[in-house]
Amino acid sequence: MTPAIRLLERNAIPHEVLQYTHDPKVAAYGEEAVTALGLAPDSVFKTLLAQLDDGRLVVALVPVMATLDLKGLAKAAGARKARMADPTLAERTTGYVVGGISPLGQRKRLPTFVDDSARALSSLHVSGGRRGLEICLTPTALIALLEATTAPLTRA
Repeated sequence: MTPAIRLLERNAIPHEVLQYTHDPKVAAYGEEAVTALGLAPDSVFKTLLAQLDDGRLVVALVPVMATLDLKGLAKAAGARKARMADPTLAERTTGYVVGGISPLGQRKRLPTFVDDSARALSSLHVSGGRRGLEICLTPTALIALLEATTAPLTRA
């Protein structure tokens, strides 16, 4: 039981927990989940932490096969620039390890931005809080629970 799952249960949010055996040699965690669980790549979202030019940390959720558009994230967050957060800072801030960072149940709640492609899905998958653990839920429930903002966050 991870903080992410506890948060969903505490808020009575319908969800499904999916597990697979993580291969420590694989660094593309989201792509591994797609393959191991046989999921549609556009339904699996990776959780990324970025630091804005004013020092704030924010969470960005984008499909695993997409690339985060840092300019788009900065614009959505009302900043001029954004860069990927240091992995050690991301782990310390969220309470999760890289490759298992969930947008749910983080140690410190951060402003969260979800790629607007999520709205077209009936369900999506996010990390459950450890490598090899995915949570399936509706985008509407995820966005509402996190009080997230949707915006175009990927580049072609």
